[in-house]
Amino acid sequence: MRHASLLVLLAGAVVAGSTAARAESPAGSTLQPLDVFQLAWANNPQVAPDGKRVVYERSFFDITKDRKRSNLWLVNVDSGEQRPLTSGLVNDGGAAWSGDGRRLAYVSASDGSAQIHVRWMDTGQAARITNLTEAPQGLAWSPDGKWMAFAMRVAAEEKPLAQLPPKPEGAEWAPPVKVIDRLIYRVDGAGYVDPGYTQLFVVAADGGAPRQVTQGHFDAGAPVWTRDGKALIFASNRHADWEYEARESDLYRVELASGALTQLTTRKGPDTNPVLSPDGRQLAYLGFDDRQLGAQDFHLYVLDLASGTSRDLTPSLDRSVSDPAWDGDGRGLYFSYEDAGRGMVAWVSAQGGRVETLANDLGGTSPGRPYTGGALAAAGGRVAYTRDSEYRLADLAVVSRGGKPRVLTDLNANLLGHRALGKVESFTVKSSADGRAIQAWLVTPPDFEAAKKYPLLLEIHGGPYAAYGPHFAPETQLYAAAGYVVLYMNPRGSTGYGQAFQDLIQDAYPGQDYDDLMSGVDAVLARGFVDPKRLYVTGGSGGGALTAWIVGHTDRFRAAVSAKPVINWASFVLTSDFYPFFAKYWFANPPWEKLDNYLARSPITYVGKVSTPTLLMVGESDHRTPITEAEQFYQALKLRHVDTALVRIPEASHEINRRPSNMLAQVLYTLGWFERHGGKADRGAP
Repeated sequence: MRHASLLVLLAGAVVAGSTAARAESPAGSTLQPLDVFQLAWANNPQVAPDGKRVVYERSFFDITKDRKRSNLWLVNVDSGEQRPLTSGLVNDGGAAWSGDGRRLAYVSASDGSAQIHVRWMDTGQAARITNLTEAPQGLAWSPDGKWMAFAMRVAAEEKPLAQLPPKPEGAEWAPPVKVIDRLIYRVDGAGYVDPGYTQLFVVAADGGAPRQVTQGHFDAGAPVWTRDGKALIFASNRHADWEYEARESDLYRVELASGALTQLTTRKGPDTNPVLSPDGRQLAYLGFDDRQLGAQDFHLYVLDLASGTSRDLTPSLDRSVSDPAWDGDGRGLYFSYEDAGRGMVAWVSAQGGRVETLANDLGGTSPGRPYTGGALAAAGGRVAYTRDSEYRLADLAVVSRGGKPRVLTDLNANLLGHRALGKVESFTVKSSADGRAIQAWLVTPPDFEAAKKYPLLLEIHGGPYAAYGPHFAPETQLYAAAGYVVLYMNPRGSTGYGQAFQDLIQDAYPGQDYDDLMSGVDAVLARGFVDPKRLYVTGGSGGGALTAWIVGHTDRFRAAVSAKPVINWASFVLTSDFYPFFAKYWFANPPWEKLDNYLARSPITYVGKVSTPTLLMVGESDHRTPITEAEQFYQALKLRHVDTALVRIPEASHEINRRPSNMLAQVLYTLGWFERHGGKADRGAP
């Protein structure tokens, strides 16, 4: 009951504070919590074969069901005219153009379950062509347009370990037992999963029964058709010990007539995301030689199918490559990569050589915190991609080699164009650890005056192999609207700064990330507009672990909120859903061989030094950093009489902001905790 009372108190304090803020300024002048439900953003564009039209997913939040939804929209590239292809509070996506551009396939749950639909673009007629029991993914048209290939999960048939006798008629027995013997048996966001494997299927493009074309206890990736339409190419790990090889995969060809398999690549490491050249002679794909690092950059390769030889097209880029797509004539490939917090659209010759950067504003598909991201596709010599900025979520843009990017939509103009947003400023600091340059961003309140003193909120990204950047984020803007100066950074280990920068935290995290972050705080304090007695810190996942680490190493922060943290690396490795990966790639040894290494890097080890009031926040269905992690810190603080609280978000997974109300809960309860500890938003003290 005390917990429930605390939640009511915190929520009430935030609502009261928000009402006061609105009363002191013109209505709607700053971003308000309910504005989140009005946001829209572009995602997953698909370019028609002639390059003149683009279909994209317009995503938005359904305020009545508290869910993300998406509809398909069609844009004329030359005129910018757009119109909806689907509508309603449903999820439509996964679009794929037929080779002649006359039909569009997509996945829709408009009938209650995810099924493949086909739309005839000349008449606008659409039809559902499948009646599947699981959601299809990776739709791909055959070259002649007669068939559709896709991937779908198939339940595994397993003999039960034991069989109970039949119960008497009308008897009420306990639910049947569940036996777990798979290495991966639960997945964050999906919970405990029944045994099964993703297989490839083909179905007639005008409907009918689908046919399974891959077999065995192995997963298959999204299919790609060969140019003669006789086979599919896909990525898979088909080794006997595949469950223990978290990163391993190779490329395979499966013959549709016989099911015969041919392995196309062989090496230790992932080969994935195959894309066939226009002439069908070369296969582009992503991969790397696995060095068992916590994070490793993907390179872009091209395989000559006749000779079986591959070549690396990006050996000197020192950035991880994503989204490969052939250009119109097959001379080169478009792709994306991260650089210093920004998403880049690039091109490279199929022979290798200099990488040409075509755009530097890819992003905007992660509505929440300012993470990098984005999506692109190419056809007809043109690239369509999601473009964002510090003040807008993703819009649709196009670019071609030798041309300048053109933005085709402005989905949030009528909302964000009439809100006073916090200014986002980029800067760099030198880390006190080794003088290394660390990139940071500052978001100031909309009515910021440098002569006043403001509370500072340090917001730390998760991952830890991830990156923030100059991207619009409702969470940081809501903090700024509440009167906080918000600091976020890319400390060592962040992606987009080269492999060596990522490797700095290999078997060492959190370590000197602490020094990077404190150097950022010191740099902002030196500017003179932050009250040094009102410093606050928060972060989620890896950021939650760093928050807990920080309060165990300094008392300079007045309060902290650690969301979905890792508190004890040993218990994390042995309870997280992807424990085979974490145990092998994030640590040199398992916990039972070198427990001292785990404990030295665990925030729980330093909980005896914590005096900072610290709130823990976690989703009750989090399987990535299970709730027991947060509970360890909470209970330790309680035993030590340190002011603390535990906020449990019902039904939420590790991705707390998957539901918009939970995104708001994370922001508002964070603000409520900080307000309780002196962070009242007084718009800056003189």
